[in-house]
Amino acid sequence: MKKSLVLAMAMALGVTASAYAANPFSDVPAGHWAYDSISKLAAAGIIEGYGDDTFRGDRLMTRYEMAQIVAKALAKGANVDKLAAEFADELDALGVRVAALEKKADNVKITGQVRYSMQHNKYNDANKHWVRNAAGDKQHQVTKGTRTRLRTRLWFAGKVNDNWTYRARLENVQEFNNTLKPYLGNTGDETTKLNYAYLDGRLGGMNVEAGRTYLWSGDGNVYDDAIDGIKLAYGKNVKLSAYYGKPTGHNDSWGWVNMDKAYGGEVKFSFAKKANLTVGYDKFDVDGNDDGVDIFNANLYGKFGKNFGLGALYMHTSSDNKNIIAKGASKNGFVVTADIAGANFNKPGSWGLQGKYYHAPAGSAVSHTMTSTAAGDWFNEGYKGYSVGANYTVAKGMMFGVTWYDLKSRATDKKDKTLWGEFQLRF
Repeated sequence: MKKSLVLAMAMALGVTASAYAANPFSDVPAGHWAYDSISKLAAAGIIEGYGDDTFRGDRLMTRYEMAQIVAKALAKGANVDKLAAEFADELDALGVRVAALEKKADNVKITGQVRYSMQHNKYNDANKHWVRNAAGDKQHQVTKGTRTRLRTRLWFAGKVNDNWTYRARLENVQEFNNTLKPYLGNTGDETTKLNYAYLDGRLGGMNVEAGRTYLWSGDGNVYDDAIDGIKLAYGKNVKLSAYYGKPTGHNDSWGWVNMDKAYGGEVKFSFAKKANLTVGYDKFDVDGNDDGVDIFNANLYGKFGKNFGLGALYMHTSSDNKNIIAKGASKNGFVVTADIAGANFNKPGSWGLQGKYYHAPAGSAVSHTMTSTAAGDWFNEGYKGYSVGANYTVAKGMMFGVTWYDLKSRATDKKDKTLWGEFQLRF
């Protein structure tokens, strides 16, 4: 062992020139220059010699032997970062977790959500659903269906520099039972995908998101899904935002292969943290042309006292495509929201109630946030009805929720009643 290495290791452990217990190695005499340091390292259990009472200081050590010494020093709290970096591979083989080499890992934060859900739908005769086999062939029609599944989401946020962060979301869905799609009802059937991956940062005073990011439009009643593109936002009390890109979510009832692009923006006015008004416009195009839908919305929401909130959303749609606006269907509509208190994942015992009345126009539910499927099924007809829901935080990071929907088409006799229950974990 070289003189500098012994002294460096000893100094890292706080060794001084004071006397220690007798040196256990027969080949290190009391007058040796490293006597005190070797004594201290042996007493601390950092070095053990060769089992025959010898230290063999003139022998070259293997990298593996040195890694064992570094590992023991790390366990004692010694500051040996440079040595840990040098012997990283050997330490990894020893199963040693080196804090100095994991400082970069602190730059990536992981959060998650696990949700178990149960959904039960009841339809009337005008809204019977086909049960299909694995090939997609129609088998028979039913007036009710049940679905249970487990959804796990992991969010990753990696700080690139002081201004930019990379964000991604990995999602796994396990289907346990789906009576409308029996071939998805086997335990273990699942899908995993990276459904968000984007850069989030600032250019001057403007916030920028670029990549597969998230679009929330019309309080979630228009669009609540991913989009491959770019989002810009500027301001605080008066916030301007705009986006452009290709949406990844849409309702199958459109009869479209793909949405080619979407763009839009909104202006949000905040009033003393008690109320806000949002005015927005969205344009969804189809298959390389403008044969899509234009959606205008205005949303006013305010808090009254500590626990009561009330909101009203107006929507207007415009399209010449019959897959979007059915003949005779209304292009104007609204959604009214009322909520009391609010459950908080960090506050066990907290609870919240929410009620909504829907009178939504045809073509507005592009990819909505509702846990009922009716709005998407009746995309080109519009829908009306109500929902009531409650949430309760049973323990920190654990919440139970239940929602009841009673909806009907605005253009036909179709009806759908949905009971949704869920249990969520967040960490």
